[in-house]
Amino acid sequence: MLCRSAALRALPLTCCRRCYRNTLLFPPLTCFSPPFTSSLSPSLSSSLSNTSSCRTPLSPPHPPLISPPSISRSFSHSPRPTGPMDLQEVLKVLEQLAPLSLAESWDNVGLLVQPSKARPIRTILLTNDLTEPVMEEAEAMKCDLIVSYHPPLFRPIKRLVQGDWKQRLAVRAVEAGMAVFSPHTSWDSVDGGVNDWLVGGLGSGRVSVLSQALASAPQRHRLEFEASSEEELRALMSELKQGEKGALLQHSVTSLETGGYRVCLSCPDSELPPAVQTLLRHPGPNQSLSILQTQKPPLPGRGAGRLCVLDQPVTVATAVQKMKVHLGLSHLRLALGAQRHLESMVSTAAVCAGSGASVLDGIRADLYITGEMSHHEVLDAVAKGTCVILSDHSNSERGFLAVFKERLAVCLPDSVNVVTSRADRDPLEVV
Repeated sequence: MLCRSAALRALPLTCCRRCYRNTLLFPPLTCFSPPFTSSLSPSLSSSLSNTSSCRTPLSPPHPPLISPPSISRSFSHSPRPTGPMDLQEVLKVLEQLAPLSLAESWDNVGLLVQPSKARPIRTILLTNDLTEPVMEEAEAMKCDLIVSYHPPLFRPIKRLVQGDWKQRLAVRAVEAGMAVFSPHTSWDSVDGGVNDWLVGGLGSGRVSVLSQALASAPQRHRLEFEASSEEELRALMSELKQGEKGALLQHSVTSLETGGYRVCLSCPDSELPPAVQTLLRHPGPNQSLSILQTQKPPLPGRGAGRLCVLDQPVTVATAVQKMKVHLGLSHLRLALGAQRHLESMVSTAAVCAGSGASVLDGIRADLYITGEMSHHEVLDAVAKGTCVILSDHSNSERGFLAVFKERLAVCLPDSVNVVTSRADRDPLEVV
């Protein structure tokens, strides 16, 4: 995961669940909206019968802190196909396993290279980074689709030339007829994704999301205003509902004891300016209009970073050894927090795959686990008494490829071979 802005961590923890090494247990979330009542006259109620209530959720309830152990986690996907699959069919499977809507707004995810000629997908190569050795591996096996966790094309480009190694790889993919897809932060955010896999290395515990993902629905606004009479209300709603986008407006009406009506109108971001202009042309709304931006509902279990309260606390030394085994590494870098030592106990651990300092910043935990942090970011953590384990960037992510390989393989027919790259490795090593 690339470095994030700390501003994205504004929401509190909203989802907790039990996390075991290879199993995640969680309940579904049900969002409720406060109902609006109407006490209009029969004639007015009839004239507005085609409208719906303003039901934008304002404060969805939190799920239970601990999920029932009888609920087992599984990824939702269509029945396993039996025949050949084309690129679009495979992309649908990838979307079902980790929706791209979960990716950060700054990220560049999805299909990055698409061949001009369609062909059946027979070989898929999974890699953490698309490098020249990995491309050579893909060419040797006549790969049809490369799934590269990190997007090889991230910043806008104005030319495709051989002088830039990433552009060179894109040209080679096009020439070989290979598609390139990148999931990146959608894999970080999804329930059971990279961060859940990473924190699972410490053992079982109660896991919560550090930076909550929100629903990808378009931003909506709630407009509240008063109409002095039924005639004004009818005129207002007639103007607001004109045009093709009138159906996007949802409203409810209540009668006021002092006379007149109170209206709650929900509209998408794109329709806010014309709706406001219409309302301000009428005396009632002009004097009483208020506009609120509604919060998008959170997606439980999805988002950046994880915090784990361990069922069985371990020493710092034991945590280091567990993570070495989990990541398949012989060495890790460790910074001991102030007044801490190798036999100090770790009860809480916060993790973020890749470069996670901005996600971990301000989180109270005995231990941080991430790929990389700057010198001063480590000093800040140590001064607060938090120990830090660094594995180097891609080492905190690469092990998830084997997990995802199994999940993907069961969604595809036997004619599709899913392979994990042997040439993919972190560019840094201990010497």
